[in-house]
Amino acid sequence: MVLSSPVIDHVVIDVREHMDEAMRCFASLGFLLTPRGRHTLGSVNHLAMFATDYLELLGFGEDGATRTELARFPRGFNGLVFKTTDADLVYRHAEAARLPVLPVQAFSRPVAIDGTIRDARFRTTRLDPEKVTIGRVYFCEHLTPDLLWRPEWQIHANGASSIARVVVVTADPSRRAKLLRDLFGGDSVSERDGRQVMTAGSAEVEFALPNSVAGEFGIWRRWGSGCRRFLRRRNSFVPSRACASSRIGWWCRPPPPSTPRSCFPSEGSHGCRRRLRTDGFQQSR
Repeated sequence: MVLSSPVIDHVVIDVREHMDEAMRCFASLGFLLTPRGRHTLGSVNHLAMFATDYLELLGFGEDGATRTELARFPRGFNGLVFKTTDADLVYRHAEAARLPVLPVQAFSRPVAIDGTIRDARFRTTRLDPEKVTIGRVYFCEHLTPDLLWRPEWQIHANGASSIARVVVVTADPSRRAKLLRDLFGGDSVSERDGRQVMTAGSAEVEFALPNSVAGEFGIWRRWGSGCRRFLRRRNSFVPSRACASSRIGWWCRPPPPSTPRSCFPSEGSHGCRRRLRTDGFQQSR
């Protein structure tokens, strides 16, 4: 059994009890966020919807409700989510590959569309975050995609149109990339200039050594592992140093003291601190 080619569905930033602060931060960066959603699981969210994928701010409910699976994570980037049209098939495949997979989970949240309340419904297949070392990795089956991908939510003042790149900084790229090979097949990941790279729809997922990433971005010179994500604007690709004036990314582990200020710093367990880098960000005209 082989899964279809990987495609990123969305990425998740865990903001815990700081949803209002996170919402203001991302709105100030030029993202149009969907109205607050309230999951039947107890969490709340706001989304920045793009053409085929999205960025999710995920937090705890205002009434103090929490989600056990989120409680162990610090604030920051912790979710990489792939698309699927069959969560059960993914579960069977992961189980056959002897991967640490959890039972399929079904949940929903109400969405107001043109004055009518409807339920956005989802089914997810999750790898056990206690046993996966690159954060929360799971698959999402959208049963009502028309309630999320709506034109009125896809136009952002900063020009963001898709997730372009995911960089996982690790001392052992081949070992970390093995998870994706086991999921999508050995040919899904290739070596490129010392990095392990997988194409996932219009985005790429990379596993890279700290020194390699430091040479490209000037960070992680002293840190052994971490992660960084990038967005694509409508008329430009923005992660490179040449586009530093319009770059958005996230990383794990504290940056050097000289790093420009962050918009939404986070801190927590696992020896990990995460920051949203907004240095020199400019809205597109």
